[in-house]
Amino acid sequence: MKRILVGDIGGTKTRLALAEGEGTAVVLTEVRTYPSLHYATLELVLEEYVTQVGFPVEGIALGVAGPVSGQRAQVTNLPWVVESAALRQRFGVQCILLNDLEAVAWGLPALRGDELFSLQEGVPSEGNRAVIAAGTGLGEAGIHWDGTRFHPFATEGGHTSFAPRTEREIALWRFLQARHGHVSWERVVSGMALPELHEFLRAHEHSSIPAWLQAALEGASAGAVLAQAALEATDPLCVELMHWFVRLYGAEAGNLALKVMSRGGVYVGGGIAPKILPLLRQPGFLESFVDKGRMRPLLEAMPVQVILTDQVALYGLALAARSSRIC
Repeated sequence: MKRILVGDIGGTKTRLALAEGEGTAVVLTEVRTYPSLHYATLELVLEEYVTQVGFPVEGIALGVAGPVSGQRAQVTNLPWVVESAALRQRFGVQCILLNDLEAVAWGLPALRGDELFSLQEGVPSEGNRAVIAAGTGLGEAGIHWDGTRFHPFATEGGHTSFAPRTEREIALWRFLQARHGHVSWERVVSGMALPELHEFLRAHEHSSIPAWLQAALEGASAGAVLAQAALEATDPLCVELMHWFVRLYGAEAGNLALKVMSRGGVYVGGGIAPKILPLLRQPGFLESFVDKGRMRPLLEAMPVQVILTDQVALYGLALAARSSRIC
């Protein structure tokens, strides 16, 4: 594999690197992260990166948090439009665009054992796989097994309609529907969802917010503050919030697993999962994952693993670029 520039383009941050390797092995160098909202366009991020590290590459492969059509993408949670033709003209090399979760799916073969944590051993077998990843938003992808090889494909499953299961979740749906109209799974399972979930839960439980937590929420990423308060058990409502979040996450992971028929395994990625691994290891996630009535035995047989590295999409972009023969 010749050296290429790979980039994971997210609503919160953009991660760029140079990639090389052979087979399914990928070696990344010059890995750098940029705050996406600080830049008007992706081209400005790429230009800054090239200025910093040089540009000895044979191609560019980018994973974009949003639907890709005709090698053009509108980033869902950013005002960026990305076009491979424009990037090819600007930088003088071939460029491919993938949905960011499709890139994660491409990257699974490159993962080492220490980059995965098993939540459920299941009954490992060949078959389709599924990837779900809560970060700024909620991404989902599938991997079709044709009997010989895997074929990753993108979806926008995170934007399907949220299905409440309890009286409290019905109340949450009404709360969010009044604000947003359509209530997607991304509205309840993502980093950007956590502040609204917390706001709803405070009102629903008639709970006030401690002064120290209010101050912390004003000075940093609200989702990260709420999750940390739960992990450290410094606020009971935050503990309840994150246990609920994990159950919601498991429920939608199970929905995706059934739709893809992922006998080959379900992979939980994104920026949130490794940070809340102690919560995912508790019963709530898997209880919701398998709670599908008559389909429970099918889901209990599916391996479920958490992706621990934040570089899997970069691995996948490198492998996809090689498969597409741009380098």
